[in-house]
Amino acid sequence: MTDVIGAPADVLHTLFHSDQGGHEQVVLCQDRASGLKAVIALHSTALGPALGGTRFYPYASEAEAVADALNLARGMSYKNAMAGLGHGGGKAVIIGDPERDKTEELLLAYGRFVASLGGRYVTACDVGTYVADMDVVARECRWTTGRSPENGGAGDSSVLTAFGVYQGMRASAQHLWGDPSLRERTVGIAGVGKVGHHLVEHLLKEGARVVITDVRPDAVRAITDRHPSVAVAADTEALIRAEGLDIYAPCALGGALNDLTVPVLTARVVCGAANNQLAHPGVEKDLADRGILYAPDYVVNAGGVIQVADELHGFDFKRCRAQAAKIFDTTLAIFARAKDDGIPPAAAADRIAEQRMAEARAAR
Repeated sequence: MTDVIGAPADVLHTLFHSDQGGHEQVVLCQDRASGLKAVIALHSTALGPALGGTRFYPYASEAEAVADALNLARGMSYKNAMAGLGHGGGKAVIIGDPERDKTEELLLAYGRFVASLGGRYVTACDVGTYVADMDVVARECRWTTGRSPENGGAGDSSVLTAFGVYQGMRASAQHLWGDPSLRERTVGIAGVGKVGHHLVEHLLKEGARVVITDVRPDAVRAITDRHPSVAVAADTEALIRAEGLDIYAPCALGGALNDLTVPVLTARVVCGAANNQLAHPGVEKDLADRGILYAPDYVVNAGGVIQVADELHGFDFKRCRAQAAKIFDTTLAIFARAKDDGIPPAAAADRIAEQRMAEARAAR
């Protein structure tokens, strides 16, 4: 592990001056033999061992990677608290292009770093990592979830992630329109990869109209070949400006809701799978001021973490699906709290999560 004191100045500045503060531990990892450069951030272990996925991404700088790890780890604390799990929040990022730099040697080295934390951090899949990768990591680290069924795991967690987002959409519809049905509602999905393509299936099955976009033409084609009725927007900007859009679902990388997108968004509801959709503090108020109902991302996309947490205790899909279905009730409770307190839903969710973590810390 690289000592933080020896880190570049921009990395140190990010660590000690981040507006995502309060983290318990940040580990900078480097293995020269495999080329591994990674960051493991533990935000909170108040509710239990930190749980969160491993992102493999070609960051422009080490400081950018650290900032993303800090932000994502904090989000996992809130997500796990709202999902009712006995886990705190953590996240890891591996710096590099997964298509070019990912090797078995690198993943094994990463597994050794996670194992060295002695169970304070439990890892899983995220952007750029898959079930097969977690099988490799698990060879060096027993605190690994998201493994294949053949290796004692639960497999692809994106199935329940999509199911949870779908429940969040139903709760949003109930709150806004008085009916949870999405039939004849028009839903725009930005990103139809791991989670997005499962979400399409839920929506079409209920009779919703679906419009999609993705930076990868093959991902779009995979959907339209299977479902010719699905419409395609030229890009995300065209999607968010589309007339007649009821629900916008950001299902790719974070920061989708910002000073440029919120003013032109036509949808009445935002509910998607992407993490950290709010680009900066204040965006949640901008949404509320425009009359747009925002279902907090870390609440509605918790189906996947519910699954990987269950894997640690002997995976049962029916049990996990039943717990993920409760995202409907949790989302409605957040909307009710937001109305009572006169604050945006994102702030209401934060208050509830922070209260749960504070109570756990006090009890310990």
